[in-house]
Amino acid sequence: MARRLPSDPPALPGFSHVHVLGSGGFADVFLYEQNMPRRQVAVKVMLSEIVNDQVRQMFQAEANLMAQLSSHPSILTVYQASVSSDGRPYLVMELCSSTLSQRYRAERLPVPEVLRIAIKIGSAIETAHRSGVLHRDIKPSNILTTAYGHPVLSDFGIAATLSESENLEAVGMSIPWSAPEVLMDETAGTIESELWSYAATVYSLLAGRSPFEVPGESNKSTDLISRINRAKPRPTGRSDVPESLERALNRAMSRKPESRQGSVLELIHELQAVESELGLSQTPIEVAMDDWALATVAELEDRTRVRPGQTATISSSQRRKRRRPAAIDESFGSFDSEAAGDKMSRRKTGTSPIPRGGGKQALAWVGVIVAALVVVLGAAVTFTQLQAGASGIPTVSDISAKVSSDVVEFSWLDPGLEAGDSYQITTTDGQPPLQQREPNFVVDAESGENVCVAVTVTRDGKSGPSSAQKCAVLP
Repeated sequence: MARRLPSDPPALPGFSHVHVLGSGGFADVFLYEQNMPRRQVAVKVMLSEIVNDQVRQMFQAEANLMAQLSSHPSILTVYQASVSSDGRPYLVMELCSSTLSQRYRAERLPVPEVLRIAIKIGSAIETAHRSGVLHRDIKPSNILTTAYGHPVLSDFGIAATLSESENLEAVGMSIPWSAPEVLMDETAGTIESELWSYAATVYSLLAGRSPFEVPGESNKSTDLISRINRAKPRPTGRSDVPESLERALNRAMSRKPESRQGSVLELIHELQAVESELGLSQTPIEVAMDDWALATVAELEDRTRVRPGQTATISSSQRRKRRRPAAIDESFGSFDSEAAGDKMSRRKTGTSPIPRGGGKQALAWVGVIVAALVVVLGAAVTFTQLQAGASGIPTVSDISAKVSSDVVEFSWLDPGLEAGDSYQITTTDGQPPLQQREPNFVVDAESGENVCVAVTVTRDGKSGPSSAQKCAVLP
């Protein structure tokens, strides 16, 4: 099939055209140089022959979505959006490389690199879901790379809000990375179908091909659709890919949506567990934990607004685990502030005694110790205030995990509970949060299972900031 020639680049005030970067079904992408500030940018320009009211609405939605989400470090940055003098809408975006989409087919990407990319892109997808947005076209070619090697998710051109997805057609979807329920027109997109596409993309980066391509056989669209609808993907064929990674991706690409992980975040935790299994440092999850960081998308115009009653959360199909609080010391809850302050002051002063001698020297040493105590106590108060945050409710930090043969025991330090406060424990097993006063928690699990918890302090019916999730894998 012959490819069309790119359109003529529009004249854009403040920008100088350099050359064409690529062409798609709805738009061309050009390299421009911005005059002030001086930098090179990518400009996506809609084709004049397809511009109509519906396309303008799609363009406006994409511009709004990407502008709101592009503060995420793994989502492509949009600088501005407008309409050229000849009536074509355009986006001015960060200039990134598309070499990853060629690399994974030409060379074998290292497993650690794939895991790092997967967790960062998964964080972007999870962030979009928490904002009520479905990308609807997750695939390797929509993962670009910044000048500093950071992967970013691009092209929200057919994105939709969760509230709209039931009424949309599955237009523009890429067959090799589309979930079976999307290909069968059962849905235009859900969190579960995005999870399938995300896993298929990670699989592709590992295998050098899409999950249902068969080397040496016919791989036409009809062949791929048939295989996706009725079969499980073949193994990646790489001896350096752990079985746990193959298993996690296969589960995410289950034929039945309810058999998959409950969210992209759940799969990310499994990928982090694989990193630990390989002796790698876990790639940090980049998901905003505060409501204010996600509120702006909900305030967009009607097309990009999450309507009341809609939610991006899908309950997990994971089995329910028996959870029990661990045995604790009866003295929990008591706190000797003077003793604690004394321990801190000794650490700061090196436990040096007041020297014998004249009264002036003794007074000088007393002054030094008092000053040290003031500094230490001031630092302690500042730390407590930072922990408590604006709400005044403390935050649990530094959760530790102790793994035995069939349980994981999580524990943490008391951040400063008051009478009537309690901990709210949230796990990834699909159970409702549990309230308790003890600073530790035990989860029954099976060998090879990844167990995660997050802890929030509740006070007077209000919840404080949630802790970072702590995960552990049973041997």
